[in-house]
Amino acid sequence: MKKIISLLLIFGGASALSAKKSPNVLYIISDDQAWTDYGFMGHPQIKTPRLDKLSKESVLFERGYVPTALCRPSLVTLANGRYAHKHGVTGNDPSPKNYPPKDGENYKQKRAQLISYLDRFETLPNLLGEQGYLSHQSGKWWEGNFKHGGFTHGMTRGFPQPGGRHGDDGLKIGRDGLKPIEDFVDHSMKENKPFFLWYGVFLPHTPHNPPERLLKPYQELGLPLSIAKYYAMCTWFDETCGQLIDLLEKRNLRDDTIIVYVTDNGWIQNPERGGYAPRSKQTPYEGGIRTPIMFSWPNGGLKNGKRKDVVSSIDLFPTVLAATGARTPKGLPGLNLLENLKTEKPIKRKGIFGETFAHDIADVENPENSLLFRWTIEGKWKLLLTYDGEVNRYKSTHPREEKRPQLFNLLKDPKEEKNLAKDNPEVVARLAAKIGKWWPVKERNVLTKWE
Repeated sequence: MKKIISLLLIFGGASALSAKKSPNVLYIISDDQAWTDYGFMGHPQIKTPRLDKLSKESVLFERGYVPTALCRPSLVTLANGRYAHKHGVTGNDPSPKNYPPKDGENYKQKRAQLISYLDRFETLPNLLGEQGYLSHQSGKWWEGNFKHGGFTHGMTRGFPQPGGRHGDDGLKIGRDGLKPIEDFVDHSMKENKPFFLWYGVFLPHTPHNPPERLLKPYQELGLPLSIAKYYAMCTWFDETCGQLIDLLEKRNLRDDTIIVYVTDNGWIQNPERGGYAPRSKQTPYEGGIRTPIMFSWPNGGLKNGKRKDVVSSIDLFPTVLAATGARTPKGLPGLNLLENLKTEKPIKRKGIFGETFAHDIADVENPENSLLFRWTIEGKWKLLLTYDGEVNRYKSTHPREEKRPQLFNLLKDPKEEKNLAKDNPEVVARLAAKIGKWWPVKERNVLTKWE
């Protein structure tokens, strides 16, 4: 017996016998949903029973944020763990004003240039692939074909294919069932390899066309139709999340799968029409950037429960790399939260940062030309600085009527109704200096004093 053990040690068999399979990873990424719009976040009418259950099986950060309140830059941050001003994808599209689509080739070149920016940094599928992971993309994906992100499998054909602007075939996931994901999971099991699932589902995003069975209960509450439809979309999204978790449970994979939950950006439904209300999507206010963030991993030793810490989606990248034992690139701006998830120790940071750029990128080579806001949150305080970056479309979304600093006490005023900058000049100066150190930019018509 001793001889056999010795041979195993020589040829690496002992490590193979004792090695534990790496955990699977599932990213659930909601699309256009307010941080309040879940049962577990206290909404009085929206029904989200499956996510409510997941929240009880998770470490739940109720004060989670995304650095940018627009889907494309937010999703790239999830993919490579960098801020938009670093990875370069600051908006959804090259500005039609500065790069007219009618010119054809120039517009296509700028769109292709944006897609190429994903190559600046290693992506999560790339790094997990080094550990033997298979990976599958479904839902929103702006950066060309799924293979460009390092996914081994996926649905999006990508630009310049027809409909390849932001997901094409991938946008069918959830709305048309989960069969592509189911087939991929079965393939991974057959190959005996861990997997990474990117479920960037196009829900509750417009079009708000929920099944009648989900819409009717909200209509019976006497809600405006646009509100009833949006609420039903949130429930439809929740239903698909439950189907996804059931898929894992039926294959005995749930306990060894890390589920990460986040929203790409916020949304407040306009009660009078189908669009979003002010201070939500695209904006740096709570309605645009705040999201619950969850980590669930039954076999991972996490101490489930609600946490008061302020966290950012920039933290997901290093945390998942650490949890899977993957290589972590140097110079990441986010924090590895794994110790906090397992011990409940307070997160050692003095604040988080974010930025808002125009939907249409004025200059693909110069992010500052589209810069509208920079912000930081430290404890109860949030400071918002305004810039004069160019806005092409969506001007009404960014009125920027207040050019001076905006300071809010988020614990007392989560709707950001009272600007406290005038009464707290020392707080404004200190936080503005932190923002300047985080990302130094030319001071483009921004006031850091109440004048």
